[in-house]
Amino acid sequence: MKDLVWDSTLSVHVDEIDDDHRRLVNLFNILGRSIAQGDATDYIEAVLEELITCTVWHFRHEERLMLKYRYEGIAEHKTEHQELIDSVKVLQQKFLQKSKAVSDDDIEFLEHWLTEHILVADMKLGSYLGELM
Repeated sequence: MKDLVWDSTLSVHVDEIDDDHRRLVNLFNILGRSIAQGDATDYIEAVLEELITCTVWHFRHEERLMLKYRYEGIAEHKTEHQELIDSVKVLQQKFLQKSKAVSDDDIEFLEHWLTEHILVADMKLGSYLGELM
């Protein structure tokens, strides 16, 4: 698996959100590399837990900004956030229960979801916030 590369196409032009996204992309890449390299399962488990924790924190950060600036798309955006959290927790349970195996398809699913969410939902939010901040 190749790394997900952060570049200007993923920027929502809100520095604090872009900083969060860079961190998530970095953790996603660490997870993908650790799985591909066959790192110790306790290490992979720790990286996955950190990715989940940082993702939940980031989502709450975005949701706080949406509340502060009265973003009309908050309900739909929060639903997308919850869907990703649920998907990642399913992946975590799979990792913990099924011989600690996470497939390339699992990683590709997360990559697609992450980039698609940034490129669609977060771009709309960034455009909205950019006018107000």
